[in-house]
Amino acid sequence: MTDTETPETVCTLIPLADVDPASVEHVLDRAFGPGRFGRTAYKVRGDGEWLPGLSFAAIDGDALIGTIQTWPVALTDPQGKPHPLLMVGPVAVIPERQREGIGQALMLAMLEALDHPDLNGAAPLPQVLIGDAEYYGRFFGFSAEPTAGWTLPGPWEPHRLLVRAVNPAVLPREGMLGPWRA
Repeated sequence: MTDTETPETVCTLIPLADVDPASVEHVLDRAFGPGRFGRTAYKVRGDGEWLPGLSFAAIDGDALIGTIQTWPVALTDPQGKPHPLLMVGPVAVIPERQREGIGQALMLAMLEALDHPDLNGAAPLPQVLIGDAEYYGRFFGFSAEPTAGWTLPGPWEPHRLLVRAVNPAVLPREGMLGPWRA
């Protein structure tokens, strides 16, 4: 047993695409409350679609207890050039099952799918999220340092805007984070 597992942590991870969308919305409502649509992360993602290959669900028996979604977004630099990124989140676990390692298991499943795809050795796109720097830095390698000059389309705490990249030096130092526009 690792330090993030507990005896009560029993769940199965499956592709989020295999779950009823209404059940996903119910978990998100329970985890984040009715005001979740006003959060800045929703503005960053826009009305795009989450990526099925990088989005997962945690189930216990027949019950959906957690989800993770990953979205295509872009950092538009001061010259107007979009740099594609992946936005991780929300990572949602129903309140009575939080602190059991389910969110961490969902993150690890997403990162495993991202870091070990059949891409002929290509590095994955950088991942961005809004979250606790100590937690996401310690367990998953995210950092706020490369995002210091970035802006978002709504309120945010700069120390909570985190990125994970194979080589953060290639990221623009300044830019506006927003939806990916193909």
